[in-house]
Amino acid sequence: MSTDLSRRAFVVSTVTTGFALAVSPVSAETITTDTAGLVAGDVKIGAMPAYRAVPDGKGPFPLVLVVHEIFGVHEHIKDVCRRLAKAGYMAIAPELFARQGDVSKLQGFEEILKVVSKVPDAQVMSDLDAAVAWAKKTGKVDGDRVAITGFCWGGRIVWLYAARSGVKTGAAWYGRLSHAVNANQTKTPLDVGATLKVPVLGLYGGQDSGIPVSHVELMRRELASGKSGSEIVVYPDAGHAFYADYRPSYAKAAADDAWTKMLAWLKKNGV
Repeated sequence: MSTDLSRRAFVVSTVTTGFALAVSPVSAETITTDTAGLVAGDVKIGAMPAYRAVPDGKGPFPLVLVVHEIFGVHEHIKDVCRRLAKAGYMAIAPELFARQGDVSKLQGFEEILKVVSKVPDAQVMSDLDAAVAWAKKTGKVDGDRVAITGFCWGGRIVWLYAARSGVKTGAAWYGRLSHAVNANQTKTPLDVGATLKVPVLGLYGGQDSGIPVSHVELMRRELASGKSGSEIVVYPDAGHAFYADYRPSYAKAAADDAWTKMLAWLKKNGV
């Protein structure tokens, strides 16, 4: 596990401006949330770049960690942070690939996956812990009300982080549930489903070619055998990345409903 947050540990020093190159052209349906009533912008957690948005006030506010997709912290993830801040949360998205490479400048998925495959889960868990600690030190966060949400690559991380941390709840958007393990990715969400200690809301698309409904049903079975109170919602007509309004995969009806369900889930579970 890497806990080094010094400058020498990182090859990326800032989060990207705009959208990642791999997602161009950007869809005309892209949502842009303004910063009125917010304090929002890039921050550093040690030397790890991150984006933070929080209501402009004393707080304390509940905290939501936002875990990015394979494209890193680009404009869409920043906007998700602003959307959460508008709902009353401090939201922080650390750049979790910053030690291994700058995926925002890569156009090919194979190139991106080469970088992502080098990122150990243990490092990610440690960096998320550091983000929580950083947020608490600002004095604007209620440390008893912490949640995590994430998309695609980040959706998988939500399940894993909720299995071993002090968060109260999580929301996992179309993250892989079953996959090959290796030295860097040592567990799958299916491995931790039965032993989760906090409730996680899974949000999945029924037409997701990369995450078969059979995997979702296996995860539901694991969750049912545990005591976390976790649930999975499947949108039958939606595919992968249905919340990504900057991509052709965006499915507005499913995205809007899932966002509403997530916010209700956070409130229901004390965040």
